[in-house]
Amino acid sequence: MAKSMIQRRQDAERERIEAYTATLRRVSPAPRPAPDFERALDEARRGFAGVAIRDGALWRPKLKTRDRARLRLAAARHLYARYPVSVALEAVWLDASGLDANEVAFRKAWYVAVARGDSLYKAGANEWLSRKEVHCFLNVASDFTFDEAFWLAIARSYTDDPGLATRLARTKIARTPRGELAFWREVARFFCGHPASKEEIDDLCDYIGAMHQRDAAYSLKGRTLASLRRQMLEWHRDIAAIERIEAMRRRAAGRVPGTAGSQSERRAWDGSRLEDWDWKPSAKEAKAHGERFFVRQLKTAEDLVAESRAMHHCVSMYAAKCIAGYASIWVLRRTALGKIERLLTIELDPQNRALQVRGFGNRVATLEERKIVERWAKARGVVLGA
Repeated sequence: MAKSMIQRRQDAERERIEAYTATLRRVSPAPRPAPDFERALDEARRGFAGVAIRDGALWRPKLKTRDRARLRLAAARHLYARYPVSVALEAVWLDASGLDANEVAFRKAWYVAVARGDSLYKAGANEWLSRKEVHCFLNVASDFTFDEAFWLAIARSYTDDPGLATRLARTKIARTPRGELAFWREVARFFCGHPASKEEIDDLCDYIGAMHQRDAAYSLKGRTLASLRRQMLEWHRDIAAIERIEAMRRRAAGRVPGTAGSQSERRAWDGSRLEDWDWKPSAKEAKAHGERFFVRQLKTAEDLVAESRAMHHCVSMYAAKCIAGYASIWVLRRTALGKIERLLTIELDPQNRALQVRGFGNRVATLEERKIVERWAKARGVVLGA
C-alpha cells in the first residue's frame, strides 16, 4: 500500500534526526567524569593516620577541576592545614616525579608538621638544619623548589648577602644527595666566602663532586678559588687524555663501543701476563707498623693518566705502546698506617725487561726503593738494567 505524502514526510524527518544524532555521537566528546574527591582524600591520608585536624567527611570542595594533583593538594590542605604553607613544601602533593618513596614521605611529613602548626625543627628538621636555617626555609619566596629552599636556608647562615645565597641555591649544590650534606655544606660555605658566578660554581661542583667520589676524605680546606680553577682545568685535560686513550684502545680492539662482553666494555687492555706482587717486611725491617709494599700493573686509561698527573711525568704518553702490547706500566706503592704512598713507575718491554724506573718528576730510584724493586724482579723474573 502506497504511503501518503504525510507518512513520507514523517519518515524523511525521522531519518534526518537519526542521521543527525549519529553524527553528534561521532563528533561529541565523551562526558567528563565528576571530580574524584574520595580518591583525593585517600591519597592525602596515606601514611598520616590520626594526625588530621579536620574530618575528611566534612570536606565540601567547590572545585571544578578533575586534575588529580590539584585535588590531592586541596584534600591535604583540608585535612592538615591550620596555617599557610610555602609553595616549596606544597609542591610534593602536586608533582612527586623523580622522587623515591622515602623522599616523598619525608617531604609530606614536613608539610604536615608545618601546616598543623607544629615545630618543624622538633619534628625532625634538626637533623639537617639549625633553628635559624629552619626559620629561613619556612619563609622562602614562592619561586623556589624544595631543594632550592633547603640550600637557600643553609647559604643564608653563611652569608648576609641574599643575592649570593639565592645564586648558590640555584646551582648544582641543590641537587646533591642529602646523605652527603656535611661535605656539601662545606662547599656552600666555601663559595659564600669565595663568590663566583652560577655557571662557574656549577662547573667547579662537577670537579669537586668527582674528587669527593674518588676520595671521601677530599676537602676544600686551605684551597682558594684560583687553585680550584687550576685543578679543574687539569681535570678536564685528564678527561680529554683519557678519552683519547680510550679511542685508541677501542680502535685496537676492533669492536664497537658498548658491545656486551667486549674488551671495549671492560675499558682495560690485556697488558702483561705477569702477576701483581706484594711484600711485607718483617717487624724488625719495617719502618712503620703494618708497612707493606706492592707492585701493580696499570691497564686502564684512568689509572695511567692519574699516575702521570700524580707523579709529574709523561707515562700517559705510553698508552699506545701498552695497548699494542709493546710495553706494560707498573707502579710501586708503599702502604703504612692506612696511607698509600706512590714511589715508582716502571716500564717493561714484552720480554719483561725494565726499560725505565722513575719516581716523582722523573727522579731515579733511591737505594731503598731499588732494593725493593730487585726483590720484585727476582720474584717475577723481571730483568733490571744496570
